Amino acid sequence: MSRILYSLRGADGTAPFSPHCWKVVLALRHKGLDFEEKPVGFTEIPKLENGFSKIVPILRDGDRLISDSFAIAIYLEQAYPDRPSLFSGKGGMAMARFVEAWALSTLHPAVTRIAVKHIHDMLSPVDQAYFRESREARLGATLEEVVTGREAEIAAFPEKCTPIRNMLKFQPFIGGNEPLFADYIVFCAFQWAALTGNTGLLDPNDPVAHWFERCLEFVEKG
Repeated sequence: MSRILYSLRGADGTAPFSPHCWKVVLALRHKGLDFEEKPVGFTEIPKLENGFSKIVPILRDGDRLISDSFAIAIYLEQAYPDRPSLFSGKGGMAMARFVEAWALSTLHPAVTRIAVKHIHDMLSPVDQAYFRESREARLGATLEEVVTGREAEIAAFPEKCTPIRNMLKFQPFIGGNEPLFADYIVFCAFQWAALTGNTGLLDPNDPVAHWFERCLEFVEKG
C-alpha cells in the first residue's frame, strides 16, 4: 500500500514548514508507518488529487484520501490500532482536542505575527502574491505593519507558554511519560517558528525549552 503525504514548501523545496503538516509527519512516525512526502507550494494545492482539498496536509493511504491534521491522526489511530497509540484512549483524544484549541487560539496567532514576513520571503513569487493577499486580509494589516509589532510578540511569547510550563512540574510530556499527539500539536508550533528562522523564543533554561528538546530527541529517535 502506497502512502503519500502532501505538505507545504517554500521556494527551494526544502524544510516543509507548516505546523499542521508536521503534525501528520510526526503522527506517521509515531505509528511507524512508511510514507513519501510531496511538498507543494500554496498555489499548487487546488490541483492536488483532482481538487480534493483547499488545504494541506492531505494524506493518501492506498485508495483513501484524508485532509486536516487532526482528522488524519484519528484515521491513523483507527486504521492502525496495532501500532503505538497517538492518544492512549478517548481521554487522550479529548485532551488533544483541548490542546489544539489552545494552540490555535494562543500559540499560532503569536507565531504568525512573529514569522509572517519570514514565511513570505521563503516563498516563490506566485506564492508570495497569494500569501500576501490572503494573510493581509486575515490580519487586517500589511505584512510590513505586522512586522512592527514583532519584537513585542517575541517578548510576550514566554508568558503564553505558562500552561505548558506549569504542567511540566508533574510530568515530562503532555502525554505523560512519553509524547502523544497532544505533544506534537504544541511541538509543531515551535517547529514552525524554528523552520521559518525564528529561534530563541524561549530562554534555553526554560522548562518548555527542555520539553521541546525531549520531543525533538523522541522524534529523531523514531
